[in-house]
Amino acid sequence: MTLERVRVTTRRTDTARARGLYQDSIVFGLLLTLCLGAVALGFVLDTPAELLQGTVTILTSPSGLLTDYMAIASVGATLLNAGLLTLASVVYVRVKKVRISGAVIAGLLTVFGFALFGKNLVNSIPITLGVLLYAKLVGKKLSDYTVVSLFATALAPAVSLMIFGKDLPLGLGIPLGLTVGVLIGLAIPPMSDHVIRFHHGLVLYNIGFAAGMVGMVIVALMNLIGSDVPEVHLVSSGNTVPLAVATLTFCLMLFVTGFVLNDRSTGGLLAFFRRSGRTPSDFVAQEGLGRTLMNMAAMGALAVGYVILVGGDLNGPVLGGVFTVIGFSAFGKHPRNCVPILLGVALAATVTGADLASPNMLLAALFGTTLAPLAGVFGFGYGVIAGFLHLALVANVGFLHAGLNLYNNGFSAGFVALVLIPFFNAIFHIRGKGSRIVDIEWRPAQGDAASSR
Repeated sequence: MTLERVRVTTRRTDTARARGLYQDSIVFGLLLTLCLGAVALGFVLDTPAELLQGTVTILTSPSGLLTDYMAIASVGATLLNAGLLTLASVVYVRVKKVRISGAVIAGLLTVFGFALFGKNLVNSIPITLGVLLYAKLVGKKLSDYTVVSLFATALAPAVSLMIFGKDLPLGLGIPLGLTVGVLIGLAIPPMSDHVIRFHHGLVLYNIGFAAGMVGMVIVALMNLIGSDVPEVHLVSSGNTVPLAVATLTFCLMLFVTGFVLNDRSTGGLLAFFRRSGRTPSDFVAQEGLGRTLMNMAAMGALAVGYVILVGGDLNGPVLGGVFTVIGFSAFGKHPRNCVPILLGVALAATVTGADLASPNMLLAALFGTTLAPLAGVFGFGYGVIAGFLHLALVANVGFLHAGLNLYNNGFSAGFVALVLIPFFNAIFHIRGKGSRIVDIEWRPAQGDAASSR
């Protein structure tokens, strides 16, 4: 290579690095704004004494699915919990110098969403430590497992249950809970690498499926020794308007930032929406940060709009679903592949006479968009079928993990994909559309499982 070519290559590398650092700073700025805004809003809504009392209630709650922190504490304390837990995650990602990707954005916003109804610092840290210990044991860099550590806290309620939900003395409950959390963190990474083969990258919440399997084993062992897991269904109401305004304000911030980054244009979005979303679909790398942020804003507005359209309430779990949708709109979701899933769930609810506005139906619709890649690969009608079947399954698999897996819809979706992919392939084969058949011999490239939930 000539000296001039070396110089050109070096300049291009330096330019790409500078652009990446600039984009990282923008995303971190947006995330910090979200975290600090949530904390500030918490102090606006509650007095310091109320925040302290609410935070203690949240941290000492067994936190099983569904435990809306807004119902057991307050809106202010819940926002404070979400802001602080996500802020800790953002700082961790920053300190580890992890480059911003679609998966990282999805992970951080998912942490924020689930910190509204199940995750907190007490039950999340032991699992994160377990994931990092796994990285050490297999001789990998800790930064390679940062994304997995963000999602592995799906089983955070198992930690809280051991510490606070079994009437054990804290001297016994705390070490037991810490041990369970670390063991979960050790189990999730290899399990997530394995189960991605079952759905061939057509389920975005991969670690939700893995966590369901691990949670199922935990519950089975607890049942074996006669220790039951109590059912929980605590949700709040009456906060839809202020929560909608706050969420849509954040979406507007995302859209304006993306619009400016995309040369003050919405150009390229229609082509963007033709992507299937199959794992790995890092939209930041594929489409650029500008269009990705605009897509996140559009999906956030779509999710909030759906809830309001069917007459639902924005509470902790539902708002958690909205923020998970926003996060994964950087890693696989867009309106074109999500609308069929929403329609499928709504159709199934209508046919069965279920209340579309109930929390369970709203969560099935919002989190059911984990199946967006299936609609993106096979088409609109097949996505509707997937959404329909998802509602049927999600109501019947939760008992397997007894609410210890916060990502119950990811668990259900794994089975939906497992059942539908061979049937859809057969239909496409019969119709002579072999080029669109999903390769059932597909194996994930290294890092694919780690980059999806």
